[in-house]
Amino acid sequence: MKKRKLLLIVLSMLIISTLVGCGKKDEGKKVGNVDDDYEINLGYYNCDHMVGAAIGEAAGIYKDLGLNVKLTGNGKVPEAMAAGQMDAGYIGNRGLIAANGQGSPILIGANNHIGGSMYLVVANDIEKPEDLYGQKVSIGSTKDEGWIAGYSKILNLSTDEKDYDIVNISSDADAYMALATGQIKAFTSCDPWGSMAVYEGKGKIMATYMEMDDKMGICCAFSLNKKFVEEHPELAEKLLTAHQRSIEYVYEHPHQAAKIFAKYYNVPEEVATMTIYKKCVEEGRTLTWEIEEESFQHAYDVYKRYDLIEKLPKFEDLIAYDIYNAAKLDDFDEFIKEKIDSVFPIGMSYEDFKKKAMEIDE
Repeated sequence: MKKRKLLLIVLSMLIISTLVGCGKKDEGKKVGNVDDDYEINLGYYNCDHMVGAAIGEAAGIYKDLGLNVKLTGNGKVPEAMAAGQMDAGYIGNRGLIAANGQGSPILIGANNHIGGSMYLVVANDIEKPEDLYGQKVSIGSTKDEGWIAGYSKILNLSTDEKDYDIVNISSDADAYMALATGQIKAFTSCDPWGSMAVYEGKGKIMATYMEMDDKMGICCAFSLNKKFVEEHPELAEKLLTAHQRSIEYVYEHPHQAAKIFAKYYNVPEEVATMTIYKKCVEEGRTLTWEIEEESFQHAYDVYKRYDLIEKLPKFEDLIAYDIYNAAKLDDFDEFIKEKIDSVFPIGMSYEDFKKKAMEIDE
């Protein structure tokens, strides 16, 4: 009898142990599934520099990497990150640094666009820079880095706001419409709106802001939320890989990239092709994922020199090197040298670029 009771006790313990073991395995599986199914909120602005977001979704890059990404166009990335509503986003470098200084948990995850590639678009009857004095224009503030370290130096224009009738227009698309309908004489923006003005014959590009104080800086970056990186490091790494592949896609498949751009940005395909040409050939290789610390440092120094950021954080606190290094992204210059230079060389005409792009993708 005692032996029988002892046997029953032993069997009971073995069953309980087995059940507990199964319970732990199920729990671990659930954690993995939660991470795999996690919806990544990714924001971007209606600017050609941030085309990587549209490419990642439309070309299936996020899906191929097993990423569940929700795009938010024209999202207020820093504010959304501060509120815990966004995990990653394409954003202007100055806005990112300013938000970081104000306490937003936003970091530079990778590069996105060097230089400026911002345009001063003017009405057709504006023949020389001085014609802008006293005119109604949408140029932001003359104390922004684009004007103070770019347009004003390129065109020898005043940085005194009193010399212009400045109006605030909420979006580049609305600013273009205001120019096209004669409400304003000029606006500053990224593409596709400069190309749109030329395409529709409503205006012209008077100046291109590329360099900050005569040296290439950084226009915008691919940003990450600190909390997202801490809680989902593997997803953050995959997201950086997706960012790289999206930029590669633009260079390797510019015709298809232009089709995607046209759809997401609601512009004619020809305008989209003109825009992609600027990114890939005319202005150099401005889209890049590779962090060039010298360019970031120069941009940072310009913000400091002109007192453009109220609470400037420490430079070393801005870049998420751990996750960037862990992602092991490819060498950008090698990619361009091996796969792009012979196909779409610098100096290639727009018509030749367009013809070659169509041959590749059709």
